[in-house]
Amino acid sequence: MRFLDEARIRIAAGAGGNGCSAFLREKYRPRGGPAGGDGGDGGDVYAVADEGMGTLLWYSAHRQFRAEHGENGLGKCQHGRSGEDLTLKLPTGTIVKDLATGETVADLIADGDRALLARGGRGGRGNARFATSTHQAPRRADPGEPGVERELSLELRLLADAGLIGLPNAGKSSLLARVSAARPKIADYPFTTLEPVLGVVAVDPETGFTLADIPGLVERAHEGRGLGHTFLRHVKRTAVLVHLVDVSATDVDGGMRDFDTVNLELARYAQDLAEKPQIAVASKADLPSVGERLPALRQAFADRNIDLLAVSSATGAGCRELVARIYREISALRVASEAEASR
Repeated sequence: MRFLDEARIRIAAGAGGNGCSAFLREKYRPRGGPAGGDGGDGGDVYAVADEGMGTLLWYSAHRQFRAEHGENGLGKCQHGRSGEDLTLKLPTGTIVKDLATGETVADLIADGDRALLARGGRGGRGNARFATSTHQAPRRADPGEPGVERELSLELRLLADAGLIGLPNAGKSSLLARVSAARPKIADYPFTTLEPVLGVVAVDPETGFTLADIPGLVERAHEGRGLGHTFLRHVKRTAVLVHLVDVSATDVDGGMRDFDTVNLELARYAQDLAEKPQIAVASKADLPSVGERLPALRQAFADRNIDLLAVSSATGAGCRELVARIYREISALRVASEAEASR
């Protein structure tokens, strides 16, 4: 199935049914009085997170959604049936925004999260509701209220513990394929990965974490250049960033410039992205050119108080140490988050 992480839809909650104006006319009750029933309420529109869905592809073909209208009231004080609610299943990690106001309507983080998107109209009152001791034959009946209509944007952001970032061809897909069962496309040309790919990394038989291969970006990606926001929006959900630096075809200064380019794009898109914990990794360490430059590259990072790891996706060298380091970072963040929540 083709991955799709954005869609626009229009939803409409059901309208309420009209109230009824009627009078009871029976054989032994010729003046039975007002007997108009109320209209039923219109159905609401809800969104629910479903971890079984991994894409918004279905919503690119189906854009109009409407809940059921409430039925009109009838005579003999018969109330109309309320319309059925409509529930839209969305992938876990979807953010729903109102296009007219920019308001975030729902942020579906966990499987089963449920949010109201549009409230149905209230049913109108029948004339039986207006009978009083001084006004015994009211003819008033209220119409049903319309349901709320909205145009919404759906934006899927992958829920991953860690994300692989770096310029195109930095070796992100190869690393993901080495440490997990994921099989992203791997080739020797830029932008091989055109959509995010998730993999589950096993630390030991009982523990692990999810790692996302995020499509590479280029300078000015925050303005939409290259894959632009396709890359950046998915980084926002990750807890730890694994920043791959490739010096196989450049020198140490070039590698540092590449490192700074990616971080600058993160900061320009959203400052909180640049502040996420990062693990710096020199990729393709099995290549002779990288091995020659690695000591100088480590020193350049050490001058910035950054510990640089080195891995080879081809041979697996350094991958076990990197997986352990990522898991330690994720575990520390979880402990800190739980401590903050318990205060």
